[in-house]
Amino acid sequence: MAIDPTVRRNATPWASAALVLTALLTTSCAGRTTDDPAPETSSSATTPHGYVEGAKEAAEQQSRLLLNDPGTGDSRVLDLITGKVRATARVAGTEQLDTDGRFGFLHTARGTHVLDSGAWTVDHGDHVHYYRAATRDIGDLPTGPGTQVRSDAAVTAVTDEDSRTELYDRKELEKGGISSLRALPGAHAGAVIPYAERLLALTKRGGTAKVSVYDREGEPVASPDAECEDPRGDAVTGRGVVLGCADGALLVSEKDGVLTADRIPYGLDVPASERAVSFRYRPGGDTLTAPAGNEGVWVLDVTDRGWKRVSTGPVVATGTAGEGSPLLVLETDGALHGYDVDSGEQVARTRPLLTGPRPAGTTGGSGPVIEVDRSRAYVNDPDGKRVHEIDYNDDLRVARTFDVDIEPHLMKETGR
Repeated sequence: MAIDPTVRRNATPWASAALVLTALLTTSCAGRTTDDPAPETSSSATTPHGYVEGAKEAAEQQSRLLLNDPGTGDSRVLDLITGKVRATARVAGTEQLDTDGRFGFLHTARGTHVLDSGAWTVDHGDHVHYYRAATRDIGDLPTGPGTQVRSDAAVTAVTDEDSRTELYDRKELEKGGISSLRALPGAHAGAVIPYAERLLALTKRGGTAKVSVYDREGEPVASPDAECEDPRGDAVTGRGVVLGCADGALLVSEKDGVLTADRIPYGLDVPASERAVSFRYRPGGDTLTAPAGNEGVWVLDVTDRGWKRVSTGPVVATGTAGEGSPLLVLETDGALHGYDVDSGEQVARTRPLLTGPRPAGTTGGSGPVIEVDRSRAYVNDPDGKRVHEIDYNDDLRVARTFDVDIEPHLMKETGR
């Protein structure tokens, strides 16, 4: 692993250390798979504010990368604070990797394996807590191909390929167990999304889908009168839930306990092949990106309620941190390109970061992706068995490169 000695993350100096590989293979479904020591249990009568049993509180975000090679089933957790890589349970044939910021959900044709990354953030509004704990393999959910998982702090909603949704207790996941709460009635188009202490869904009605809302007990409650034609893609932002529709997007937001829905149309006719169908964004951000065909990228500013199409080279993956940061586009030349969103001009470019095939239009499945947080972006190079850390605020400088012992075809960041 090459480490830039000048790198800073959240204004905290990084210790310059070589990457340490360990292979702590899983011995039980919910066993510890990391050598992080458990925190001491508070012996005082009063539990300190923010105390979480089994976890350490930290002063900065405790980011980790979940990595998987679907061919071999090898999985790893790369700790971006310590630089250590740890092995977890083998999960072969993974078709998709999702995360809710803490848990990884590795979807296969046989089920969904749940991995606790041991890194997460709790936002109390006026202050934030950052935690780190042991990485654990929790177990498997009885699902199949095409499963989608969405969570909040209380509920994990699992929607299968038959559009049926099962709710699980997320607090039990945090304890290392799996507990089903109930099934939601009816069939739903796309994922069911926990939001504002309710469950937001799209219910199929002919060629369109109508917004439906449930309480945590699965009972229907008041819903905004809105429909979404051919729904594909969703994102939970600071401004509300964005649903991708044939004519643009639908933004469902909450104020004073009432949900409303507002359309954000493209403003022009967009061929089906150039629609935004899979959103990438920094968690907590309000700027979304999606490929616009093979040689362009959509940028959706949720705050300003507007779309912009940026012409690029052939797109492999895309992302942005928003808030004036560059649009990041991994192109078929293997390099990461930075674009100014307002002008559409390219403002930076890295050396080629990918060593293998780089077909355009492969976003959303197995292959190179861009994970973005508040200070860095990460690009996986499966054939090169490495992950690149990019300082996107410093002309896309390659800050560090992590060598791993698997081909990381699937990658997600947790701790955010």
